[in-house]
Order: sequence, then structure tokens, then C-alpha cells
Amino acid sequence: MVIIYMDVTGACDQIKIKKAEPGDAKIIQEIVRAAFKKYVKDAGITEKINALTETIKDIKNDIRTKEVFIASFRGVPAGTIRVEIKPDNTAFITRFGVLPEYQNNGIGKALLNHADKQLVSRGIKKVYLHTASRYRELICFYYNMGFYVDSTTKDRGYTRVLMVKEYFPG
Repeated sequence: MVIIYMDVTGACDQIKIKKAEPGDAKIIQEIVRAAFKKYVKDAGITEKINALTETIKDIKNDIRTKEVFIASFRGVPAGTIRVEIKPDNTAFITRFGVLPEYQNNGIGKALLNHADKQLVSRGIKKVYLHTASRYRELICFYYNMGFYVDSTTKDRGYTRVLMVKEYFPG
């Protein structure tokens, strides 16, 4: 299934989101590497991060075991997100990124909104993600998307915040 989102001008067909298939692994790897290289630079991270070393095999395994989506902007694969559903009725977002040259076009919002709809439809109560504490713009983005800071950790050598978004029965 392909979901079509409209951009802020109302132009249709700008952002399309689909569930990833194993054949998408290479393009997902390229998106993640480009997005996370920018993330490392912008957050001032000097430590090695796993997103930059994952293999095609790792990505294909995630496609089999998690909900993995890929977004295209005007026909170009430009963003991706992975969502792992946990046994306790929560979820965890990883490898969420948009190609740097396509950032600030609503792709990240569309991916998170799509993930939200999927999670709410499954009765998930909370979704979590980690991000660098020093990446102010990204933390503001997550706040604007309904997340809040739950805690911090230095388990990867730099300060990361655990952010959470709660879904309430409507």
C-alpha cells in the first residue's frame, strides 16, 4: 500500500510512503548513511554510531522483523523509518532519517505521522526513540511532533535523550 501525503501548499503526490521490501535495502542504507552523517556532524558526535556501519543483511533482517517504511519525495526515495513493536504494547523508533538535501520538506513529519497511524491502529500506548541531546533542532522537531524527554543516557559515549510519545484512547 502506498500512502500519499500533501505538502503545505496542498499539492498532491509530493510525498509517498510505502512499506519497505527486501529490494529496498540498498536505498535505505544510502538514506540512513547520508542522514546519519549529517546527524553526527550537527550533533557534534565523535563516537562511532551503529547506523553508519549496518549492512544490507542487517537492513533486510529489520525489514523482516520490524515495520520499515520508505518515503519518496517527487518520485525520489528520500526518507525512512523503522518501528519495532515491543511485547509490552509499546514501540521503538530507530534509523529515522531523511536525505539532507530533502530535509524541511515535510518528509520527516509525514513518516512520523504514518508511524503514528500504524501504531494507534494496533493499540500501541507509547512510542520511544533516542536522539542526541545536543541536537537542538531535532529535539524541537520531536517536541512539535508530540514527544517529550523521558530520560538521558551516556551508554553510547555521548548524551542521548530518550523521548516518548503517548497515545491516548480517543
